[in-house]
Amino acid sequence: MAEFVRVDSSTSSHTMDKSIILPPDEIFRNLENAKRFAIDIGGSLTKLAYYSTVQHKVAKVRSFDHTSKEATNDNLYEISVQEEVTARLHFIKFENAYIETCLDFIKDHLVNTDTKVIKATGGGAHKFKELIERKLGLKVDKEDEMTCLIKGCNFVLRNIPHEAFVFAKHTESEYRFQTTQPDIFPYLLVNIGSGVSIVKVESEDTFERIGGSSIGGGTFWGLGALLTKTKGFDELLQLASKGQHTSVDMLVKDIYGGSYGSLGLTGDLIASSFGKSATADKEFSKEDMAKSLLHMISNDIGQLACLYAKMHNLSRVYFGGFFIRGHPVTMHTITYSINFFTKGEVQALFLRHEGYLGAIGAFLKGAEEDNPNQYSWGENYAGSSGLMSVSPDMNPMQRARSGTFDMLEMDRLERKLVNLPLLQDASSYIPDTVDLIEDAPAREYWLFCFEEALDGVVKRAVASQPDMPEAAERAEKFRQKYRHKLQTLRHQPFAYGSLTVRSLLDTREHCLNEFNFPDPYCKIKQQENDMALKYYQKAVKALDGLSWEQRQFALVRGVLAGNVFDWGAKAVSDVLESDPEFGFEQAKRQLEERPWLVDSYDQWFERLKGPPHKCALFFVDNSGVDIILGVMPFVRELLSRGTEVVLASNSGPALNDVTNGELQILTKSIAAMDPVIQSSLEQDRLILVQSGSSSPCLDLSRLDKVLAMVVRERNIDLVIIEGMGRAIHTNYYAMLSCESLKMAVIKNSWLADRLGGKLFSVVFKYEVPITDHLSVALTP
Repeated sequence: MAEFVRVDSSTSSHTMDKSIILPPDEIFRNLENAKRFAIDIGGSLTKLAYYSTVQHKVAKVRSFDHTSKEATNDNLYEISVQEEVTARLHFIKFENAYIETCLDFIKDHLVNTDTKVIKATGGGAHKFKELIERKLGLKVDKEDEMTCLIKGCNFVLRNIPHEAFVFAKHTESEYRFQTTQPDIFPYLLVNIGSGVSIVKVESEDTFERIGGSSIGGGTFWGLGALLTKTKGFDELLQLASKGQHTSVDMLVKDIYGGSYGSLGLTGDLIASSFGKSATADKEFSKEDMAKSLLHMISNDIGQLACLYAKMHNLSRVYFGGFFIRGHPVTMHTITYSINFFTKGEVQALFLRHEGYLGAIGAFLKGAEEDNPNQYSWGENYAGSSGLMSVSPDMNPMQRARSGTFDMLEMDRLERKLVNLPLLQDASSYIPDTVDLIEDAPAREYWLFCFEEALDGVVKRAVASQPDMPEAAERAEKFRQKYRHKLQTLRHQPFAYGSLTVRSLLDTREHCLNEFNFPDPYCKIKQQENDMALKYYQKAVKALDGLSWEQRQFALVRGVLAGNVFDWGAKAVSDVLESDPEFGFEQAKRQLEERPWLVDSYDQWFERLKGPPHKCALFFVDNSGVDIILGVMPFVRELLSRGTEVVLASNSGPALNDVTNGELQILTKSIAAMDPVIQSSLEQDRLILVQSGSSSPCLDLSRLDKVLAMVVRERNIDLVIIEGMGRAIHTNYYAMLSCESLKMAVIKNSWLADRLGGKLFSVVFKYEVPITDHLSVALTP
């Protein structure tokens, strides 16, 4: 959320009384590359949408040609930072009072756009049509409001995990974000503007208005103004939030002296809205009347929604529109109404970005020739302001809604993302192990942890670009931006949906990319990869000299020891920086002895005595010792048993995690000295695939479509997930339809203590789906 600065109208070049100076880098970002505009103008807010192409730096790796006579470099590969162009969607929300100034700003900063038309929707599109065409020189093409609303709703539900939430007032976590279903249809959308429209949505292009009411937000505003002489909608809600409706409403107990048991009515239920005003000879406060009115309108809308949901057998009911607009007081009254009329069977669902739906839909209508829905999109946390509470009791970090700009940015992802086909129940899958919104002590710890680690990340970012003198300045801007995000999340943990360790890591990566630090750990990864390769043959030879039984345990121990080498863990990075000689054998000695914190090794060992798995999918973690001396020997053993292996690695950089580009080069180098790896590559029994992720964690509901296709074609019957980010912070409770192995070393003292262990405790979790007759799921 960006603030503006008011300037004296006498010094401004604009004619509006409420002129503003806009910080362009914060609001209308990348306007010089903008293409294709859309606008949604409501009664008080304008939402602008545009598409831009964004140039940013990416780190690429390329294998050195060591066969040439000129080759003098000992490194396995070279790293180059290149410019790449990606697509971004920008959505900005501001008050209608500033529309002329904003249009002037866009006109002054718009460069070389071929756009001739601006798509428009909303009730104000006709009112401001002439102004828009005159200011921007673009023809206004009006789109149907409801069609835009539905298209926008489908888009955010499909592309933003945890877009929808349940509002639970008076609880530790008022915002309870819901897992997006793989199939978002069908659903009911209750749009509460001046009146109410109830729409059944069955597919991308199939929807029907099945009902509505003239009693909506306009009714609340109009009657409220008459009753309280308060003209502003937000001010009316402020009054309602402080009122006591029981002073005005007649309750069941006011009529019967208590509950009405035979009808199942409790005494505190409203029997008659405003019922006491007919008989009481007294003045009622504005606050109490506003609260009574709010309950009356909300209960009417809630009952209507419930009846239509039952009539059409729909369990997902989303509420949006001007009446909602993120206000806790309206979300609470709607939620209460829905819970009462359905006896808790249906939940009232709200959307983080409901204010943008019309603008998003209008934009999509104008971009149909490019078919944006063929891609996956992701929210760019670095450029989005997040969900801001407008509760009357705002804490100091929260700004007043008036006089602010909200932003949402969506980046087009390189690859289409889909569910892992092996999820036992994709509709109930939750990637994250701990919800930091609900767990306050964990939230405080991890926010402190990430803030404390900032100096180290900044230092690493600058060191990754030694030839760029401005790197230190950019790194400082990164520090300020990420610290601001952490401060926002400390006061508003719901701002970007579910708050988890994964979302904190992803936000940090987004901020690093924002300031052109695509891979701060590239040099470290390069050095560690080169070093580990020198010991590969020695490690394999030692393993081959063991008995079969000894080798199986040594291989598992090797994966765990390799996983210690994680620069994302402060306990490890401190050791690696202070002791450059710390190596594979030292890491083995750090591991706890059996029995481990979570120990299913005996069951895994027994399984190895049986027939080999057909094909294993291995989600790998870190570069260097981890992938080369830990994972690869383990993979080699699986291949020798007759099991095909798919290695899934990150598409883009995150910490010192190995990327697909790096893994391709490493595997080729290992194959040159290992016949087992070489023949497996040649026979297509070992394949390397991108996961579609650029995170230290793993969301199995957003994986590369190509990887999902490989999973189906190869009939994967074993999934291995390695590392604290992928197997502890995420997927610890993930249930798969095949055997799975989750391996990690706990490299954080606080987390180890939380789990009942200590630093370098081991999690080795082997699970078999209940449907498999071999065994049942093994849990700690």
